[in-house]
Amino acid sequence: MDEMNNPRRSRKSRNKARTNRLMIIIIACVIAFLGVAAGFMVYHYNEVKYWDKLIYPGVTVESLDLSGKTKAEAKNMINKAYVEKLKNKKIIISASDSTYTLNYSNINGKFNVDDIVNQAYSYGKNSNILKKYSMIKSSNKVIYKLKFTYDEKPVKELVKKIAGDVDRDPENAAISMGGIGFNITPEVNGLKLDQKDLEKQLLSKIDGDVTGDLKINAKIDTVAASIKSSDLQKVNTLISNFSTNYGSVSSSQRANNIELATKSINGTVIMPGEEFSFNGVVGERTAAKGYKAAPVIIGDKLEDGLGGGICQVSTTLYNAVNAAGLTSTERVHHTMPVHYVAKGMDATVDYGNIDYKFRNDFKYPVYVQGYTSGGSVVFNIYSNSAEKK
Repeated sequence: MDEMNNPRRSRKSRNKARTNRLMIIIIACVIAFLGVAAGFMVYHYNEVKYWDKLIYPGVTVESLDLSGKTKAEAKNMINKAYVEKLKNKKIIISASDSTYTLNYSNINGKFNVDDIVNQAYSYGKNSNILKKYSMIKSSNKVIYKLKFTYDEKPVKELVKKIAGDVDRDPENAAISMGGIGFNITPEVNGLKLDQKDLEKQLLSKIDGDVTGDLKINAKIDTVAASIKSSDLQKVNTLISNFSTNYGSVSSSQRANNIELATKSINGTVIMPGEEFSFNGVVGERTAAKGYKAAPVIIGDKLEDGLGGGICQVSTTLYNAVNAAGLTSTERVHHTMPVHYVAKGMDATVDYGNIDYKFRNDFKYPVYVQGYTSGGSVVFNIYSNSAEKK
């Protein structure tokens, strides 16, 4: 009777009941979702937590997969695979008939192991938990490269040492008077290490490759002698000669100086176009070389000076050169006449101040023979017969 009298109240009761059931269902779903989410988060957290002290999957240093390794384990793996092998690596240089070896330990070769392990270990560690989980489950690879460093100084020092061992100056062919003609000693070519090339090769090829020794062939150049036996074989004729006497007027000291200077010049070869310098060939006149004090013309008077008398040597040579038709490029005569040649035909010298020079204008080498005999100083000029006037 009441329900029939109150239909509105009945409907409200039914609606309320439905609402309550819906709320219960929603709440149950929320609770279920939260439970699943909580379980998911716990699973993720535990998974990520497991990798906190380990290197993430897919992280590689060079060819070494460090996935799941601790920092200590990763460092040990890199040391065994690279550092230990690097200690035994050698640089082997072949230079001529010699071999030079430089160990990588000598150049302080090393890898940045600690730094690279820290980089590998830190990968992904600063991301949020979901990002970390994604990285852990990803199949992507992250590759780090070791950095190799070394000290260049021992390398450059070795290059200099090799140059010191290899480099050899060429020896010119030599000519001397024999009993019935000329004796010719053949030239010997020199050797020179190309230091720039070797250093460039070394500095560009020294690296962290531990698969084998580094082997390099040094470039060695041949240095040709400037005077060859084929050149000297063309010297076959006496072109001119000149002599002056010193025995009758010279002291033993002056005679000594003349003989020393003449010996210094004897055997000199002047190639076509080259210039002869008296001071350059004879050098400074010193007591250590055996020169003695003797009269020297200074201005308009005679004074004692070390090497006195050698102007007679330069004068005799000048007259022989003049007779051969060669060009004297520098000559100064004395301020006073000399007894051994006609006036104005002398050539004075003073080391560091006055020189006597001549140039070989011939097409062939000029050989100068000088000697003293019986109180006379003699110079003979030899060249090819085609130059004989």
